[in-house]
Amino acid sequence: MNRDIEESLKLLVEYVENQNYSGYDPYDALNSSELNHINSKLFRVMFTQFFVYSPINLRLFFHIDKGINPKALGLLLSAYSNLYKTRRIERKFFDEVSSKLVTLLLENASNGFSGSCWGFNFNWNDVKRNAKKYTPTLVISSFVGNGFLDVYDITHNKKYMEIAESITHFILKDLHIREFQNGICFSYSPIDDHVVHNANCLGAAFLSRVYQLNSDKNLLEYSRKAFEYSLSQQNKDGSWLFQLDAETGKIRNQIDFHQGFIIDSLCASINNKTLVDEKYLKGLKKAVVFYKNNQFFEDGRSLWRLPQKYPIDIHHQAQGIITFSKLYSLFQDVEYLNFSKKIVEWTIENMQDKNGYFHYQKWPFFTNKISYMRWGQAWMMLALSEYLTYTK
Repeated sequence: MNRDIEESLKLLVEYVENQNYSGYDPYDALNSSELNHINSKLFRVMFTQFFVYSPINLRLFFHIDKGINPKALGLLLSAYSNLYKTRRIERKFFDEVSSKLVTLLLENASNGFSGSCWGFNFNWNDVKRNAKKYTPTLVISSFVGNGFLDVYDITHNKKYMEIAESITHFILKDLHIREFQNGICFSYSPIDDHVVHNANCLGAAFLSRVYQLNSDKNLLEYSRKAFEYSLSQQNKDGSWLFQLDAETGKIRNQIDFHQGFIIDSLCASINNKTLVDEKYLKGLKKAVVFYKNNQFFEDGRSLWRLPQKYPIDIHHQAQGIITFSKLYSLFQDVEYLNFSKKIVEWTIENMQDKNGYFHYQKWPFFTNKISYMRWGQAWMMLALSEYLTYTK
């Protein structure tokens, strides 16, 4: 196909805009009225997982419509901010599109909480949780909050800063905060108290970013305590377990793109000088070695979940591009940017459709070409815009 990166991004932006920022999601099975009425939690989980992995899109048959996903909107706010900062779009267009995305976010916010927050636009289940549509999560609210702050950095519109500050109220008042000997951990959502290190670090990094703007030392204290705990739980090889049930001690040891979330969070807070202790830098460097050497091939392909090589997943590819671009920003080591470029070029060549969108997953003998707005297109638009931020 041999598309250059600028052309690839242009085609993707055109696709996303033609879709009016709406699309399917790998986990949206329970938006089907037929499936959502099933009372068995086991069957609800099974049906959701079937849709996650099916290469055939059966959503029309099950009356599942495309939807507006708040997390996708938050990622797109950040992507458009990057495009404006690198002069790839004009200010007038940036103001128009960011205003439209903000309106959609405010229309799809979760209600009844202490501060602004967002969740998925579908019901979702796992073994323990039965989360209703728009149940807010720390991860989604943090990404959305960063989107608002990216727009604030450009426009200096106080409304966006106020929304970001409101999100900190949700984090500190509505989430469960577990106290440990080495620090604290924020829950993933208000309906659980699991230890999820990528969520904890994303929340901590967001609090530290707001602190940089409003000098609220309470935010800094919570941020440092959260990082302190997650850093204390880093494995010797540099990785983190995915989830710990603090009540039962049951571990979910899933090594995938979420490691990149933690690295990005550390990068951001070391970069903005809220984490100044040498141990954070040491922990970051150890995490990067693990991430690069164990989760990617030299040609830019990502592994699935260690040690599984397949499928090659578009979210994993996008996360690698973002993480190594951010590492270049922090360390100014061109090897990181070169590796990000390898991931970019492999992904464009092997996973971008002729219509501009990116395919979901690539297996040895077939490709799942379903287009997912949050999982694929929003993440890749952010990834490509992030990479191009650091190139001339």
